[in-house]
Amino acid sequence: MTVTPRIEFFEGIAEELSNVRLRQGKTSGIRNVLLMFETLNAIDLVNSFTKRFTGTVRLIDEEGEISAVPSNFKFRVGANEEDDILGAECQIDIESDQDWERVMRFLHRYAEANGMGYEGQ
Repeated sequence: MTVTPRIEFFEGIAEELSNVRLRQGKTSGIRNVLLMFETLNAIDLVNSFTKRFTGTVRLIDEEGEISAVPSNFKFRVGANEEDDILGAECQIDIESDQDWERVMRFLHRYAEANGMGYEGQ
Protein backbone atom coordinates (compact mmCIF):
# COMPACT_ATOMS: atom_id res chain seq x y z
CA MET A 1 0.00 0.00 0.00
CA THR A 2 1.41 3.37 -1.03
CA VAL A 3 0.97 6.24 1.40
CA THR A 4 1.44 9.82 0.22
CA PRO A 5 3.92 11.44 2.63
CA ARG A 6 2.28 14.17 4.71
CA ILE A 7 2.87 16.42 7.70
CA GLU A 8 0.15 17.04 10.30
CA PHE A 9 -0.26 19.10 13.47
CA PHE A 10 -3.99 18.36 13.71
CA GLU A 11 -5.17 14.84 13.00
CA GLY A 12 -6.27 14.51 9.37
CA ILE A 13 -5.16 18.01 8.27
CA ALA A 14 -2.14 17.81 5.97
CA GLU A 15 0.18 20.82 5.83
CA GLU A 16 2.19 21.96 2.82
CA LEU A 17 5.91 22.25 3.52
CA SER A 18 7.58 25.18 1.76
CA ASN A 19 11.20 24.70 2.86
CA VAL A 20 13.44 22.58 5.08
CA ARG A 21 16.72 23.45 6.79
CA LEU A 22 18.99 20.81 8.31
CA ARG A 23 21.31 22.02 11.06
CA GLN A 24 23.59 20.77 13.81
CA GLY A 25 24.37 22.49 17.12
CA LYS A 26 28.04 23.54 17.27
CA THR A 27 28.45 22.73 20.94
CA SER A 28 25.74 20.14 21.57
CA GLY A 29 26.12 18.22 18.30
CA ILE A 30 22.35 17.73 18.28
CA ARG A 31 20.94 17.74 14.76
CA ASN A 32 17.66 19.42 14.01
CA VAL A 33 15.24 19.85 11.18
CA LEU A 34 13.53 23.20 10.64
CA LEU A 35 10.25 22.72 8.77
CA MET A 36 8.97 25.92 7.17
CA PHE A 37 5.40 26.56 6.06
CA GLU A 38 4.02 29.56 4.13
CA THR A 39 0.52 28.77 5.37
CA LEU A 40 -1.01 26.36 7.86
CA ASN A 41 -4.28 24.61 7.06
CA ALA A 42 -4.73 23.94 10.78
CA ILE A 43 -5.15 27.67 11.46
CA ASP A 44 -8.54 27.65 9.76
CA LEU A 45 -10.92 28.04 12.72
CA VAL A 46 -13.21 25.26 11.57
CA ASN A 47 -10.27 22.86 11.39
CA SER A 48 -8.90 23.81 14.78
CA PHE A 49 -12.28 23.26 16.46
CA THR A 50 -13.31 20.08 14.67
CA LYS A 51 -10.03 18.15 14.55
CA ARG A 52 -7.96 16.75 17.40
CA PHE A 53 -4.70 18.59 18.15
CA THR A 54 -2.00 16.00 18.75
CA GLY A 55 0.52 18.29 20.50
CA THR A 56 3.13 16.94 18.13
CA VAL A 57 4.18 17.19 14.53
CA ARG A 58 3.37 13.97 12.71
CA LEU A 59 5.39 12.88 9.68
CA ILE A 60 3.48 10.12 7.92
CA ASP A 61 4.68 7.95 5.04
CA GLU A 62 4.75 4.35 3.86
CA GLU A 63 7.05 3.33 6.74
CA GLY A 64 4.55 4.58 9.30
CA GLU A 65 4.38 7.63 11.51
CA ILE A 66 7.05 9.74 13.18
CA SER A 67 5.60 11.73 16.06
CA ALA A 68 7.79 14.43 17.60
CA VAL A 69 7.28 17.24 20.07
CA PRO A 70 8.69 20.39 18.44
CA SER A 71 11.59 21.96 20.32
CA ASN A 72 10.57 25.32 18.89
CA PHE A 73 7.53 26.58 16.99
CA LYS A 74 6.94 30.13 15.86
CA PHE A 75 4.62 32.04 13.61
CA ARG A 76 5.94 34.67 11.21
CA VAL A 77 3.68 37.74 11.12
CA GLY A 78 3.74 41.05 9.27
CA ALA A 79 5.11 44.30 10.70
CA ASN A 80 1.75 45.40 12.13
CA GLU A 81 -0.17 43.52 14.80
CA GLU A 82 -3.19 43.33 12.49
CA ASP A 83 -1.21 41.64 9.73
CA ASP A 84 -1.94 38.10 8.75
CA ILE A 85 0.29 35.21 9.61
CA LEU A 86 2.98 34.95 6.94
CA GLY A 87 4.00 31.43 7.80
CA ALA A 88 5.32 29.18 10.52
CA GLU A 89 8.52 27.37 11.48
CA CYS A 90 8.66 24.11 13.40
CA GLN A 91 11.98 22.83 14.74
CA ILE A 92 12.52 19.19 15.69
CA ASP A 93 15.67 18.15 17.57
CA ILE A 94 16.99 14.70 16.71
CA GLU A 95 19.60 13.05 18.90
CA SER A 96 20.03 9.50 17.60
CA ASP A 97 21.51 8.44 14.28
CA GLN A 98 18.66 5.98 13.76
CA ASP A 99 16.00 8.70 14.21
CA TRP A 100 17.97 11.06 11.92
CA GLU A 101 18.10 8.44 9.16
CA ARG A 102 14.36 7.79 9.48
CA VAL A 103 13.50 11.50 9.26
CA MET A 104 15.78 11.84 6.23
CA ARG A 105 13.98 8.96 4.49
CA PHE A 106 10.68 10.72 5.17
CA LEU A 107 12.00 14.04 3.83
CA HIS A 108 13.24 12.39 0.64
CA ARG A 109 9.85 10.75 0.10
CA TYR A 110 8.02 14.01 0.85
CA ALA A 111 10.25 15.95 -1.54
CA GLU A 112 9.80 13.40 -4.31
CA ALA A 113 6.01 13.32 -3.89
CA ASN A 114 5.76 17.12 -3.88
CA GLY A 115 8.24 18.10 -6.59
CA MET A 116 10.81 19.52 -4.20
CA GLY A 117 14.56 19.28 -4.65
CA TYR A 118 17.74 19.61 -2.63
CA GLU A 119 19.67 22.86 -2.69
CA GLY A 120 23.10 22.66 -1.03
CA GLN A 121 24.89 25.62 0.52
